[in-house]
Amino acid sequence: MPKGTDDIIKKYERELEDKYGSGYIEAFEPELVNKEYDLFRSEVLENKVTNYEKWCYFSEKIIKVSPSKKDLPELKKSIEVAHLNVTPEAAASFGALVALGLIVFGMLVMGITYAFGSISFFFPIFLIIAGALAIKPIGNIPNYLATRWRLEASNQMVLCILYIVMYMRHTSNLEHAVKFAAEHIGAPLSLDFKKIFWDIQTEKYFSIKESLDNYLENWRDYNLEFVESFHLIEGSLYEPNESRRIMLLEKSLEVMLEGTYNKMLHYAHNLKGPITLLYMLGVILPILGLVIFPLIGSFMGGAVKWYHLGMVYNVILPVVLVVMGNNMLAKRPTGYGESELLKSNPEFKIYEQWVINDKVVPVSPKAASMFVGGLIVFIGLLPLLIHFVNPAFDMSLGPLGSLLDYKGENGPYGVGALIMGMLIPLGLAIGISMYYGIKTNRLIKIKKKVDDLEEEFSGAVFQLGNRIGDGIPSEVAFGEVAKTMSGTPTGNFFSTVDRNIRKLGYGMSKAVFDSRVGAILLFPSNLIHSTMKVLVESAQKGPQVVSSSLITISKYVDRIKKVNERLKDLLADVLSSMVSQINFLTPLIAGIVVGIGSMVTTIIGKLGSAFDTVGGAGSDAPSNLGALSSIMNIKDAIPSYYFQLVVGLYVLQITIILTILSTKIERGIDATTARHRIGKNVKKSMILYLVVALIGVILFNLLANAVSFTPQ
Repeated sequence: MPKGTDDIIKKYERELEDKYGSGYIEAFEPELVNKEYDLFRSEVLENKVTNYEKWCYFSEKIIKVSPSKKDLPELKKSIEVAHLNVTPEAAASFGALVALGLIVFGMLVMGITYAFGSISFFFPIFLIIAGALAIKPIGNIPNYLATRWRLEASNQMVLCILYIVMYMRHTSNLEHAVKFAAEHIGAPLSLDFKKIFWDIQTEKYFSIKESLDNYLENWRDYNLEFVESFHLIEGSLYEPNESRRIMLLEKSLEVMLEGTYNKMLHYAHNLKGPITLLYMLGVILPILGLVIFPLIGSFMGGAVKWYHLGMVYNVILPVVLVVMGNNMLAKRPTGYGESELLKSNPEFKIYEQWVINDKVVPVSPKAASMFVGGLIVFIGLLPLLIHFVNPAFDMSLGPLGSLLDYKGENGPYGVGALIMGMLIPLGLAIGISMYYGIKTNRLIKIKKKVDDLEEEFSGAVFQLGNRIGDGIPSEVAFGEVAKTMSGTPTGNFFSTVDRNIRKLGYGMSKAVFDSRVGAILLFPSNLIHSTMKVLVESAQKGPQVVSSSLITISKYVDRIKKVNERLKDLLADVLSSMVSQINFLTPLIAGIVVGIGSMVTTIIGKLGSAFDTVGGAGSDAPSNLGALSSIMNIKDAIPSYYFQLVVGLYVLQITIILTILSTKIERGIDATTARHRIGKNVKKSMILYLVVALIGVILFNLLANAVSFTPQ
């Protein structure tokens, strides 16, 4: 800004402060920025105001809390990164309000139970402690959202640099190149780029370079390669020599790829320790510890209930695992991953419908999965419902014992009820598997087709560039390459373009991008889409420019493919270990634990009965048998029905958490793949768990019932 202009602005600032007060300028500027930002969000962001933001607004009105000076800078930065329209004070107020709500609710529960003469300390104390511990994590939600935003944005970074380099090879214009990249990469990085242009339009910055450099500063601590690549691209603008300009552009992509590979190398090496720790502390030790819980309940006189167990294993431990997983993902190098390629396709929603024999079933996937899963869960709840309707009902199962086996109001302890209870986690697993299966099966097939096309695309583009370089018109070259690669996904794509040109009389652009019959509709790939855009735009500058651009693109794509394959090799050991944990080790150990727990409960019951018999009135038995009889009281033990329910739900939760974690480690944010894998893994792991648990329960209980504890 010129010096004279700056002096004039300062002069009028002083006059405004003299007239309206010293805080006028400070109060005015944020309000203006907020209005401009609201406009940007309404025009660009899909979700105008999130529920989180609404709760923050509400919380700030109820109780206004300021974050600590230590947390304030990071909160401000996270809010900007995640494009949240909240203040740090609002975020901190939301955390304080939630914490206060939990504490007040806990005290209220304690007061109500006390009023009815049955004071219970477990849930009130749990809620109070949870409230005290939750204030900071909930107040720091913007930090978690920013981490997720960075992880999602990282999925498009390599492609982003590729698109800019592709464009700037034939047109040395940074502004147009960034716009081109913003159009072809997915959210959220595309939104970041749109914000760059919005800042220019609102005169926050006066040039694309100034706005871009300010944005890149947000990535300096997280992905230096991304920043350096952009600086090399900017440097190419000032190179008068064409060959040196091209060299800088190629160097920028090389820096991005090499930096990503080196970081992923260290990440994969350092990941083995945290993964092992997570599995030992979050899976192995907790599940093995379950074996002693039936004994603990009996030895402690019934002080430990099944819902205490459920609170620890189905609430606290999953939260701990999620936190540990997020800490691992926060250290994941950016710049590698696969974006959601299909969301830009207008047929995306159709792919998520339930299709049988190429016909759409007029039933909501959610309704169908809830009905099937709910029916199975209902059968699993029958032991409780039967006892509620008829407390006296029971039936013998021969050597396995009885169906329900209630001890007063405690139970059910029966093996039959235990086996029926296994249907509850099974029903939940089938419902989840069915829903995600219906929603993702067709999408995954299309993604596989697109992946196959991209796998061989570099070779096809190289052929296309060579033919155009030999003087063959672009429209004809498509047909020749299609014949050469007949029967392959690339051949099908090129033949579709050729057919649209020859039979429909379309130009090259319309043959590829037409909204009704364009070839890109059948292959919804951002990479292919952007390559064809480069082809169409460079065609205006002559066939030699087209040929050079396509040959260069093929080299770039091939280099990216090789780096991606090397990265997958680096993560192969970690990912294979996680897959085996999800599909085999966890459900196997959990199933064995349920069988052993059922046997322990049966033995406790038989020993208690034997001690009662031996230590009865008029007996010559030692006096300490009375103490043993009180310890071995089946009524104090956790019922096998509830024990299995806690374990089954824990296996289901572990499977979902580890599946999401492994997918994010491998692919970054890829919701479609994650959901598809969850659908497959929960079904596999739950079936294995139930088979092992069922066999274990039957065998161990037959063994326990075959042993007589009655003295001869």
